[in-house]
Amino acid sequence: MSTTLEPLNTLITQTSGLIRQAKCVVALTGAGVSTPSGIPDFRSQGSGLWTKYLPMEVASLSTFRTNPELFYTWLHPLASHMLLAKPNAAHHALADLEHEGFLQTIITQNIDALHRRGGARHVLEIHGTLNTLTCVGCFRQYASDGIIEDYIDNMTIPRCRVCNAILKPDVILYEEQLPMRIWLQAEEACKTCDLMLVAGTSLEVMPSARLPVDALEHGAKLVIINHTPTYVDVRADVILRGDVAQILPQLTSEVLRGTIRQ
Repeated sequence: MSTTLEPLNTLITQTSGLIRQAKCVVALTGAGVSTPSGIPDFRSQGSGLWTKYLPMEVASLSTFRTNPELFYTWLHPLASHMLLAKPNAAHHALADLEHEGFLQTIITQNIDALHRRGGARHVLEIHGTLNTLTCVGCFRQYASDGIIEDYIDNMTIPRCRVCNAILKPDVILYEEQLPMRIWLQAEEACKTCDLMLVAGTSLEVMPSARLPVDALEHGAKLVIINHTPTYVDVRADVILRGDVAQILPQLTSEVLRGTIRQ
């Protein structure tokens, strides 16, 4: 394992070599990739959303069913941040790696769709997305364009245009099952890759936190890029401590150095 005791440039060069040698690279990203875009995370000491709210009281399926007004009141500032946010250098760096064939899949815990807006194509959003909403009455699905803006500007709780039932954002709440088709694709990607990049996540949320172990158990190498330690650091081949919005662009530049773009 290469640690942060070594110079960052040395670790970036080493990681670049691993990426160039790999046949199939998968990235797992978390809130740390989106915080540089101004989106608050959930667990950082003092600033995380769960330091101000109890998750089961505001973001559970039970709360949505019994008190959707409370859920939408809690969601409002987060949705506002996401609507205004733009992809940052980390999103663009991963998209560039994908476009050049060095990254096959991005698995993300984030619901902000910034990877797609940043240019990435093969993104598995295992916790869902705010891009769509589904009616709890007749199960019609709606694109969020226009609906989310009205909710943010006027605190209007979204309702179905057909049956008038409340619309639920297609994000995964506590007590709710992950989207099975997407989750199975994520598991398969981890089992077939030979290198996994974990970026901007402390790996505290199950079951996504076990995906790096799935990759390791199927012979993949592991690179961790994060501010804080994770439970799987002891098994990582390289650990890069710092801001993903600074490290990922440097890493991508090193990987693409000398590569002829098509």
